[in-house]
Amino acid sequence: MITINNLTKIYKLNKKKMMELKTTDTQKVAVNGVSLSTKEGEIFGLLGPNGAGKTTTLRCVATLLSPTEGNITVCGHDTIKEGEKVRDNICFLTNEIKLDPHFSPDYMFNFFGQLHGMSKDEIEKRKEELFTTFGINEFKDKKIEDLSTGMKQKTAIAVSLVHNPKVVIFDEPTSGLDIVTARSVTDYLLKLRNEGKTVIISTHIMSEAEKLCDRIAIIIGGKKVCEGTLDEILEETKGFDLEDAFFKLYSEHGTDF
Repeated sequence: MITINNLTKIYKLNKKKMMELKTTDTQKVAVNGVSLSTKEGEIFGLLGPNGAGKTTTLRCVATLLSPTEGNITVCGHDTIKEGEKVRDNICFLTNEIKLDPHFSPDYMFNFFGQLHGMSKDEIEKRKEELFTTFGINEFKDKKIEDLSTGMKQKTAIAVSLVHNPKVVIFDEPTSGLDIVTARSVTDYLLKLRNEGKTVIISTHIMSEAEKLCDRIAIIIGGKKVCEGTLDEILEETKGFDLEDAFFKLYSEHGTDF
């Protein structure tokens, strides 16, 4: 469903950014030659430390960024040449994307459903399913600015899924959530996988990756350093769990370990 071919993303740095990063380099290689593919009916995890290139990779998949080199296809559509068709087939959720605080979950769900060309009946049917699943009905008419972090996250997830996409892309889906809300999110990701959806997530939470992901790619310093099922990664690294395997790889490939 998703094929990433030799993805490289290079940013040009201005003087302010160079000072922040304490570097004299005028460019930063955020992703360096990453290749991988996902299948239908699986949860694929991108695992790595902050700044490893996970979010940049997902933004390129979601057509928010253009690769410097390489190419990406989603459901057979090129992310550069057929961006609109790619967006029809995906949802992309990140903590950096916020819903308008002055509107209600009900309004935002209707608004995005209409943007996707859905009929009123389709929107209402989808709303009933998702609002019930995530317990949104009790606060659907409140302003988003008045909701708790967990409520906002549940609303954002429901809104992103309004059009029932084939491919679900979540960047750090449980970051900052309480344990109850986090569990509802991970349970729903498993449900999507069992429905045959392709789910790709980024995370730095080892236990989350172990529980959710059918396959995992570990990215360090913008490069993919390992990929496979949990058992395959443990066998390759001789680690006794994913955290141990990760630190073995980080000690080998990390720049500041």
